[in-house]
Amino acid sequence: MSLELTRRHFLGASALAGGILATPAWAKRGLTSLWSPVQAYLDQKVASKYVPGDGGAIARGTDQADFLYAGRVSQDPDAAPVTPDSLWRCYSMTKPITGMAAMILIEDGKLGLDQNIADFLPTFANPRVMIDPAKSLASRPSQAPITVRTLITHTAGLGYAIVTKGPLLEAYVKNGLFAGQISRKPLPGLPANARNPATLAEFADRLATLPLIADPGVKWSYSVGLDLMGRVIEVASGMAFDTFVEQRIFGPLGMTSSFWQVPASEIHRLTTNYGATPIGAVPIDPAKDSVYLDRSAPFGGSGLVSSMRDYDRFLAMLMGEGALGRTRIMKRETAQLAMSNLVHPKTEMQSFVKGQGFGAGGRVRIAPGPNGEGVGTFGWGGAASTIAWVDRTRGIRASGWSQIMTGGDDVFSSGFGKAVYASL
Repeated sequence: MSLELTRRHFLGASALAGGILATPAWAKRGLTSLWSPVQAYLDQKVASKYVPGDGGAIARGTDQADFLYAGRVSQDPDAAPVTPDSLWRCYSMTKPITGMAAMILIEDGKLGLDQNIADFLPTFANPRVMIDPAKSLASRPSQAPITVRTLITHTAGLGYAIVTKGPLLEAYVKNGLFAGQISRKPLPGLPANARNPATLAEFADRLATLPLIADPGVKWSYSVGLDLMGRVIEVASGMAFDTFVEQRIFGPLGMTSSFWQVPASEIHRLTTNYGATPIGAVPIDPAKDSVYLDRSAPFGGSGLVSSMRDYDRFLAMLMGEGALGRTRIMKRETAQLAMSNLVHPKTEMQSFVKGQGFGAGGRVRIAPGPNGEGVGTFGWGGAASTIAWVDRTRGIRASGWSQIMTGGDDVFSSGFGKAVYASL
């Protein structure tokens, strides 16, 4: 099976497994039995050797979260047990954080939701659109500019090396426009020369030379939009993207375990990432030799490593509509707007968001979800089988964590969501 990254996080199904331990893990930790179906699910995934360890953070409203977990951070016999402070690769769960960073600048008056990004990145002043994406890069002038709104909602017409096909995919590969990292070593199904630009500025400049899949605003197409948004944020704020996120989000929220580059002192907390194969889980990014120990550009679409405890603080802020306790990082109306459907009504929603909306870096439910998710539920998942959301209608926030790339069959994330709502 190819280890190619995909983003079909919310597709697939998994039956909720039983197997509650004789002395349930939730009981050992003094937790309420409310989440016992979730703990049973986590235990079963470890017992079946699907993953060596996993976890979840769940809470009612803005209450303190319950942390549930099972197993160890890797298959190694001497690996540390999973804890709320273990470190996980967020991949696309970075996107909602970047979306909120953009909304903060909109509130500051330094960005406009419908502002042309060429005001900040002149190389995007004259975007072009492919005439026949299946055949060639031949293009025509775009009928609309790329705006902040289209970037953060994946409606700008940009491509993505993990889903794009044909000539544009070849061009993205040739230009190193992967906007993500998986391993220091070559992997089956991935180009051997998968090297990203060293800076967001270089990434943006290379991206500007290539045509779009469609006119901005016409259709939803999963893309590097949030990675490009990171560069727009740099120019608009006058500081490095990672510095801005640290000063305006991580610092105020007390997120001290969220990294673009994992410090050597924290390797003991880092999980190993695996690939799903017919013979079981195979390590593709061991913690001690992880690519996340290297310095790279802080890609806003995939670059973060975080802990359950840290990411839950971000979710608690969203549930608090811009505030965590007495700390407010954005106005209530800004947070409400960010978690609303920002996509134009005439935009074609397709793929795994068909029939749904999209906000600032995350999916928005415009109708109740299959597991009972309320209207307005906002969140997104990650390529290594992680998922996070806030459901303000039903008063639930949750995140589920494992580290396995499945080639599209993301059974952990879908099963975790089912277990959370089954608990209610």
